[in-house]
Amino acid sequence: MRFLPRAIILTCICFISLLWWHHHLSTPQQQDHLTIKEEIAVPLTFDSLLHIQQVRKKTLRSFCRKKSKLTKLLATQKEASQLLSSIAVSHKLNFLYCKIPGTGVEEWEQLLEGILENENVTLQVPVPFHQDFGNKMALSKYNLTSMEALLKAYTKVVFIRDPFHRLISAYMHQMADNLTFKEFIDYILYSGLKNASVEWTPLVKLCHPCLVRYDYIIMFGFLGNEVYHLMLRTGFPDNIQMPKFMDSKIQWTYNWLEEEMFSELSLVQKKRLCRFFRFDFAAFAFPRSLLWDLICISGKS
Repeated sequence: MRFLPRAIILTCICFISLLWWHHHLSTPQQQDHLTIKEEIAVPLTFDSLLHIQQVRKKTLRSFCRKKSKLTKLLATQKEASQLLSSIAVSHKLNFLYCKIPGTGVEEWEQLLEGILENENVTLQVPVPFHQDFGNKMALSKYNLTSMEALLKAYTKVVFIRDPFHRLISAYMHQMADNLTFKEFIDYILYSGLKNASVEWTPLVKLCHPCLVRYDYIIMFGFLGNEVYHLMLRTGFPDNIQMPKFMDSKIQWTYNWLEEEMFSELSLVQKKRLCRFFRFDFAAFAFPRSLLWDLICISGKS
């Protein structure tokens, strides 16, 4: 019986996905999907999206000042490599990005791959820094000198998502076989940060945003608009078709799931989760989160 709730939830998500794909497939598509401009619904202006980025970075800088988080690369190769183990490198497109599952980074990588396969796509703005760093795809594989040079030279991107939604996503994607959601949370809290999986480790601990001065902070739920804005700002032409980001389609579903699934937890579990993710909420100022607002901030039982 413990599999029934997860099966029902999966059915709901699959149903939403099927509706979305049916709409997508029933719409006539043009063949050259990398050279024909995508019809993107952009409810926000270019300046508004730029302002959002400025606000997020200001919030992050304030967090770093208050919490005295690590702001300089550690002195030894081993320590620096461990610290930057989540940072991926795209040399031809001059990007560094924090590779965290379930945040939209998968669709981002599909976009980068598509651009690389299309030889006709060129930057409209020349890259200001040219140096041969080799072809290693992980920042942690470089020596300290190259790490520092890459951090200065490349555009740095981090994808973020409400921590509680990341927990639900991890649970739904078979990270918790044979466990109820309550048991899954107990396992996470018992394991602690040192033994946490990348699927639910706090983003601040994985991406080190006080050390890596990210140029763009892209939030799950708004990926389509924000990635498009990022690509234009970094010099790519506006005729590149964006991938089919589904985050905005399922965001409301996860809001509902958060209310349903976290209602199974005890007050002690909820408060411990608040502490577990407190730095993520302070650093990134996510939009309204039911658990964070009712338990973590107001302290209601």
